[in-house]
Amino acid sequence: MTKKLDSGQRALRARQELAAVAFAGIERLRVSALDLEHEYAPQINKLAPEFRRSSINLLHYLAVRHHDIRELQGLLTELGMSSLGRMEAHVMATLNAVSELLSQLLNLAAEPGEQPLDIVTFKEGPELLDRNAEAIMGPHVPERSTRIMVTMPREAADDPDLVKDLLANGMEIMRINCAHDSAVEWRRMIGHLRDAEAALGRRCKISFDLAGPKLRTGSLAAGVPVIKLKPTRNRLGKVVAPARALLSAVENIAACAAGTIPTHGAPPRKVRIGDRVRLIDARGRKRKLIVVDKSDDSCVCEVSSTAYVVPGTILRFSRGKRQLGKTSVAEFLGEPQTITLIPGDTLALTFGDETGCDAIRDDARKVVVPATLTCSLPEVFQGVRSGERIFFDDGKIGGVISHVSTERLEIDITQVVGGKARLSDEKGINLPDSHLDLPALSAKDLQDLEFAVEHADLLAMSFVQRPEDIKQLVAELDRLGRRRLGIVLKIETQHAFAELPALLLEVMKQYPAAVMLARGDLGVEVGFERLAEVQEEILWLCEAAHVPVIWATQVLESLAKGGVPSRAEVTDSALSGRAECVMLNKGPYIMQTLQFLKNVLDRMETHLQKKTALLRRLSVSDLHNAAKPRKALERA
Repeated sequence: MTKKLDSGQRALRARQELAAVAFAGIERLRVSALDLEHEYAPQINKLAPEFRRSSINLLHYLAVRHHDIRELQGLLTELGMSSLGRMEAHVMATLNAVSELLSQLLNLAAEPGEQPLDIVTFKEGPELLDRNAEAIMGPHVPERSTRIMVTMPREAADDPDLVKDLLANGMEIMRINCAHDSAVEWRRMIGHLRDAEAALGRRCKISFDLAGPKLRTGSLAAGVPVIKLKPTRNRLGKVVAPARALLSAVENIAACAAGTIPTHGAPPRKVRIGDRVRLIDARGRKRKLIVVDKSDDSCVCEVSSTAYVVPGTILRFSRGKRQLGKTSVAEFLGEPQTITLIPGDTLALTFGDETGCDAIRDDARKVVVPATLTCSLPEVFQGVRSGERIFFDDGKIGGVISHVSTERLEIDITQVVGGKARLSDEKGINLPDSHLDLPALSAKDLQDLEFAVEHADLLAMSFVQRPEDIKQLVAELDRLGRRRLGIVLKIETQHAFAELPALLLEVMKQYPAAVMLARGDLGVEVGFERLAEVQEEILWLCEAAHVPVIWATQVLESLAKGGVPSRAEVTDSALSGRAECVMLNKGPYIMQTLQFLKNVLDRMETHLQKKTALLRRLSVSDLHNAAKPRKALERA
């Protein structure tokens, strides 16, 4: 008996020694947190009243995370206490709770140290985040706390049923990307949404994404003007679907849609369905098209053999042996060329609005004159330095800047997805190592803002870099009389991520506010190997600030564009439930994607809340029904 008592005493003494070390560590963290709060007290008073307590919690979190507390976490885990791993929403309450338990273990008198005036409690932390999310994104549905945002395709302007079906299937925020379409189309999209809301008895927020000063490649020289009509064939070469073309008198060749062959004048009036259109294509091949639809000024034709149609091609209309008339193909612009790049190539990026062109090569395919691209932003040429990295087209092509002048950059291509890639116009440029003095709002943004403030609930600011950018946007909102409009910060660059605490404290002067985790450009900027880490840190900081997050970019993209999701995308969509909103981009299978995502989020709601696993009953834990996997899966 004495031996057991001595052993118990030794164990207690060892626990108390661990507790003493842990207690000292917790007190150091508390002091650091309070010191940072005092340092920023003047700034806290300038924040929106709804965000002041949250800003103090954010400062406490930043102070704690300024230390490496992994050893302390190990001690707390060994003592059977909270390891501080889920403290984001209620930092000081967590530190106080652990400190109190350690005091009891050490038999210390309750002598609480200095306290903040108003501590965010364990219950209040999630409640504040929920309140702030509802203020900017609207209430969530009972089944799940994560809302779904859907990007509007161009078709939404002309298809009210599409908008209505999206709303009926779970869209809670309509996203209009100002980088595409115009106010004419946006107004129609909004009109269709309002009609759908009235019909379904549901409400939907509207978010406008300002395009921002995104760096893009300039235009490329047009290629040979040719329209290729290519039927669909199976693996045996048999035609399973003919190629279609619209023959139409198009006055503006720049407005000539894909699949349209512009003609000099309308088809002959006598033409009807079943008639033939004969031509000799650019290769000298005779081709016969069949008219399958007809209107006053155009007709739709089908062809079962590949044809290359160029300007000046004669089109002869006939019915049997009877000639109905003829016309010819009008002038049209060729598709822009692309630039072919492989590692080891040199690419020149020049300032201006002129067209770029592919490299000139000799008979041995050796480059004589490097390929040229243009960029119309002078800040690029003023802000970069030799040795800095540059990426094109969402990181598919990467290089290092080898030479810089006032109007020209020479780039050594170092990496290309697949070893060889084609770069076209209007592709994004990323400069992760460079500090560019770009304006927060472009001239286009200011113009779009005039329309957006009349219709938007949320306004997303693209490529925000520094607190001054937010101040400029707020000044414009003040000028337009919409200061209380919800502001969303799109974190898309390495610099924005590094400045995130300062950006949060600046945007918290407004209410409501949110952050978009824009993982496309951000992944290129920070490196894809770091994206998961950076993504986590953004979620942690925003939870500490009680600022809601929108999880964006390539969510279920394979499903939206191709009809089948990848396994990685399914896992990604499940994790997206940690955010307050998930954004879907457009695609031909957007309706199926919306339903799929909604199903995933509904299921994950019972398993995960932020970083905390929710331990509801698992159907697979029933050993008596282990032989019935399908039913177990359905119950799960």
